[in-house]
Amino acid sequence: RPFSWPPGPCVVGRRRPAPPCPLFNRAAAASREPTRPPLPRRQVKKVGEPCTLYCKGRILGYKRSKVNQYENQSLIKIENVNSKCDTEFYMGKRVAYIYKAKREINGSKFRVIWGKVCRAHGNNGVVRAKFRKNLPPSSIAGPCRVMLYPSRI
Repeated sequence: RPFSWPPGPCVVGRRRPAPPCPLFNRAAAASREPTRPPLPRRQVKKVGEPCTLYCKGRILGYKRSKVNQYENQSLIKIENVNSKCDTEFYMGKRVAYIYKAKREINGSKFRVIWGKVCRAHGNNGVVRAKFRKNLPPSSIAGPCRVMLYPSRI
């Protein structure tokens, strides 16, 4: 019976034959010319909008009760997040509060305080974040960036 590849459906109890390998077919290999290595592909620069790796947020204040205020946790409202279940995506994401100082350090007047989203606060899409250093009171009602990393997906 002539050999054909690919074989038909496998019959129970019989194994499919191995595919023909050109490396072991010396007659075919001798008649072939040596092949050139492929040319490197030219990288094409994609033209489009730059992507942002953060969502905008607004600092509402500190976590507090009626009498006490806890400065080690800040409340942040993330744009377009309006329910508690939407905040689940942002758990563990990094938060950056960027502010401008008078004195220049390393060629920049901008400074950053980093933090992390630690849990939801209420049912309206507000989250709590812990920062490495407590945020200053001047940061209240100021903007912050909620980075889209580290990813948990």
